Amino acid sequence: MSRSLLLVSCLVVGLLVLACSKQETNRNETNRSAATNSAAPASASPVATVNASAEAVGVPECDKFINEYEACVNGKVPEQARAQFNSALKTWRTEWKKLAANPQTKASLVTACKTQLETARTSMKAYNCTF
Repeated sequence: MSRSLLLVSCLVVGLLVLACSKQETNRNETNRSAATNSAAPASASPVATVNASAEAVGVPECDKFINEYEACVNGKVPEQARAQFNSALKTWRTEWKKLAANPQTKASLVTACKTQLETARTSMKAYNCTF
């Protein structure tokens, strides 16, 4: 019972964070189209990958999602909106690490991460992120 409750609460928190960030996305869309589209510094992606791998969840599907999401946020999301996305990343890492540490919940984490990936694919299209 507590395993499924923890998984559901993790998914709900993730979806709430994405829903809140979606509103910010709509507000920033005008700012983003007005600003010049400059490329991210070459060091943004390697730094994101190093940070993510240093704090790996321990489930390949989750680690892959977090690395790709973090690279997108650091490379394509405007600076003023990054804090919100980074907060979601921190929450996912923390909660998913807890779930991965428990052998009873680790297996269900694969599904949760795949679901979160599909949700993020849709919400991050506004920033031209592909993962």
